[in-house]
Amino acid sequence: MRKIISGLFVSLDGVVEAPDQWHFPYMNDEMIAAVGALQAEADTLLLGRTTYESFAAVWPHQSGPMADQLNAVRKLVVSGTLERADWNNSSLISGDVLGRIAELKGGPGGNISLTGSVTLTRTLLKAGLVDDLHLLVHPIALGAGLRLFDESTGRVPLRLVGSATFSTGVVNLHYQPA
Repeated sequence: MRKIISGLFVSLDGVVEAPDQWHFPYMNDEMIAAVGALQAEADTLLLGRTTYESFAAVWPHQSGPMADQLNAVRKLVVSGTLERADWNNSSLISGDVLGRIAELKGGPGGNISLTGSVTLTRTLLKAGLVDDLHLLVHPIALGAGLRLFDESTGRVPLRLVGSATFSTGVVNLHYQPA
């Protein structure tokens, strides 16, 4: 069975929104290696609409190993509003999203990487479809913004299965469902 592995950049106060506006000062080789390792194990990238649109605007115009991997991998975009997904190897999922993702997870293939996509991550956590949750917690408090866990998420019991501290103060936390 395939695993769904979610990875998010998180501020110290739990904000996951708009990491492009606050996480780059903490980006270093350790973080690139950690993110790259998650992507390298996956043959499918699962994205929500907002993250897809953000990535599709940037990554096709980049070069290097991360860009090459993201541009080549199969991308599934969960959206009820997009009419098409033009980024290389992208297709849309709509309708019975949980059913389609559970079916995908039960099928053949490698891991499924879920990057960013807060609303989708919340939904899949609540449905019990996320197998691994990687939080790269940055040493910055933002004071406001969308958080991964809120009253809509409900209780999500997790167990810590790994952690590492990077030289920038970012803590890489790896959780699985408890």
